[in-house]
Amino acid sequence: MTQLATHSWSILDDDLGIDPEYRHFPKRAIPGVALRLPGAVLKWYAVNSEERPVPDEIEILARSYLERVPPELGGLGFVILHRCGADFYFLLVNTWRNNNELWETVFYKDGDEMTDFAPFPREGSHKPTFCVWELAPVWHEKQAWERFLDSARDEAAAETWLEDRYTGPA
Repeated sequence: MTQLATHSWSILDDDLGIDPEYRHFPKRAIPGVALRLPGAVLKWYAVNSEERPVPDEIEILARSYLERVPPELGGLGFVILHRCGADFYFLLVNTWRNNNELWETVFYKDGDEMTDFAPFPREGSHKPTFCVWELAPVWHEKQAWERFLDSARDEAAAETWLEDRYTGPA
């Protein structure tokens, strides 16, 4: 049995990355209609609280943006359209590359002053990936991808993968 090393420092002395005013609350992941882009098939998820669903016009705008400005991707994957607050949205486009790697392109829309989605600026070397709510469909998609990898990887297996979607708490 491995022993944990003792230390003389407090874990809570450093910046925990949590605002003292932050209060966590539940959200849901809801699958939508798959999206076909040139060279890619993407499952679609909305992530939002029960009280604030993603408005239809925002989903239409997100889909339209991806069709008008398709990201450089190919293969199979999934999209998460996450309503983060009153009017801030992340549009996360994920594809499986190099057999078992999840690649991501991130877009956002911040309020009515932005008329469309745009690439999310990501400066610095330590970058955000997924929030705790987004991890629910990501975890499901990881498992679905492994099932596909273990399959015959034919058209029937691809159809099974496409129908294998998550609905539930995020």
